[in-house]
Amino acid sequence: MNDNSVDISQLALDRTVPDSAPSRGRKWGLRYGIPLAILAGFLILLGAAAGKQWMPRQEVTVLPVLVKRGEVQQTGTPLFQAPGWIEPRPIASSVAALAPGVIDELLVVEGELIEKNQPIARLISIDSELAVEQAEAKKAIREGELARAKAERDAAKIRLHRPAHLQADVADAESQLAKAKTELAKLPFLIAAAEGDLQYAEKTWEGRRDAEGAIAGRLVQQAANAYATAQAIRDELLQREPYLQREIQALENKLKAARERLTLLVEEKRQLEEAEAKVSTSAALLRESVLLLRQANLAMDRSVVRAPMNGRVLRLIASPGSRVMGMDANAGQNSSTVIEMYDPNRLQVRADVRLEDVPMVTRGQGVEVKTASSAAVILGRVLQVTSTASVQKNTLEVKVELLEPPENVRPEMLVTATFLAPESPGGDQGSAEIERLFVPESLLAARDADNGFWVVDEKDQAAFRTVESGQTGADGLMEVVSGLRLTDKLIVSGRDGLKPGMPLTVLGEDRALGFK
Repeated sequence: MNDNSVDISQLALDRTVPDSAPSRGRKWGLRYGIPLAILAGFLILLGAAAGKQWMPRQEVTVLPVLVKRGEVQQTGTPLFQAPGWIEPRPIASSVAALAPGVIDELLVVEGELIEKNQPIARLISIDSELAVEQAEAKKAIREGELARAKAERDAAKIRLHRPAHLQADVADAESQLAKAKTELAKLPFLIAAAEGDLQYAEKTWEGRRDAEGAIAGRLVQQAANAYATAQAIRDELLQREPYLQREIQALENKLKAARERLTLLVEEKRQLEEAEAKVSTSAALLRESVLLLRQANLAMDRSVVRAPMNGRVLRLIASPGSRVMGMDANAGQNSSTVIEMYDPNRLQVRADVRLEDVPMVTRGQGVEVKTASSAAVILGRVLQVTSTASVQKNTLEVKVELLEPPENVRPEMLVTATFLAPESPGGDQGSAEIERLFVPESLLAARDADNGFWVVDEKDQAAFRTVESGQTGADGLMEVVSGLRLTDKLIVSGRDGLKPGMPLTVLGEDRALGFK
């Protein structure tokens, strides 16, 4: 055997597995655990899918979106014509007298152009003139009363801050007290002098009485009289002291009271407060008279009825000699109207549009207006469709604004309005066929301040679609500009309590088209 030969037996793999417990457990886990986990997941998914089928589902009926094909005409192309008449926009203005009275004269005629604040009528104003004069006289009286009250107040202030009259009373009481005290102090001296006079008179009388035979009796009698007089004076002075004491006490009380009045100033304060109250009352009465004068002047000014704006007289309502009620609360409607006027630059046409033409009317749509009084065509645009329909004429009224009304156009003139095709949403000026979606307006719902419709989606679940709506025709069908698709199914019945994602069971289509 060649030494370079290879022993192939050494390349054989040893496939014998050691007999151990951990290897046997791993084998069982791989063999049974993974299949069991897959089976459990499948059962969970199957249960979830079946659960949705077992959940309660709300039953509803549906309605498909209606599709109409129409030709969009070129912008400005005449669509239809409608008769109508011209009227003020929005309405004629009633010019009323603000004060009651009798019309003396009218200053305007029908069809006349007038300016703001221009006089249009005059009322008989003699009563207003007298009321103004009376108010002026009352005002003058109140002014005089106020001036007198102010003068009294100023005097009261002076008496309060500089009470000279009370100081004079105090000084007078002090003077009288001092005089009484002086008299009391002089009394002893007066008594002494009276005693001396009495003694002198007594001696004189005794001397003349002793010499009665040598002198005349008249002299004796005079001496006796002088003695009696001296004695009376002496006796009066002796009795004067208690009277002077009482007089001094009274004067002291009087002086005390005068000083207390000077300190308290009660009467002066009362007089000042009373004077100030009188000033306030007089000032209030003066203000009242001023207001009455203003009211009288206002009534006088309102005796001339003035135009509230620039415009043209439409018709005269009142006439000279007729009575107007002004702003009386018991006045009837139009009982104060003098004229009706309007702004000639703000006119509109009220056109009678046939019901079959109403779906072609849109807000802002162009209109050409022709009338016999104007050779030129008047341009206008649609303002709105009114709620006034005529059963006899089978028409609906449409308001059309006149953009630049000519001078010779007047309200109540008959016109012919030609409604023009509006601009197409895509801006294409040529004719083309488009698909227009219509749904019953009665199915329109509101959710979170948005308007839209409930539909059934491809998963048989409820969904709310917000839409942009167009015009609504006389048949109750509303055009939907955006928000719905041709394949959408509108929910007709069973809409109460719907929520987005709620599972539904469709019972079928509603044959009544959702109308109520």
